Amino acid sequence: MHWLVLVLSGAMEALWATALAASDRFRRPRPTALFAVTLTLSMLGLAWAMTALPAGTAYAVWVGIGAVGTVLLAVARGEERLGAPRAALLVVLVGCVAGLKAVA
Repeated sequence: MHWLVLVLSGAMEALWATALAASDRFRRPRPTALFAVTLTLSMLGLAWAMTALPAGTAYAVWVGIGAVGTVLLAVARGEERLGAPRAALLVVLVGCVAGLKAVA
């Protein structure tokens, strides 16, 4: 259950990072509200997951999921391009996150 919450918290990180960028310095109410809600959920989930998982591993997994998710959201929204080298590096990052889970 802790791993599931950690993964969901990482997904929330991708959402809050995307909403933060869309908030236009907190001038747009909807992205600002989405940022506040998802940031809170992400931090609460990370904190709870860390009660049973090693802090360093949990944090690294959370950041990795959030980073990959943020890039994929930006690509899906047409804000960034995903070339082969970038895609390969994201695959390596996902592999590292999976590896951390495997050895934890």
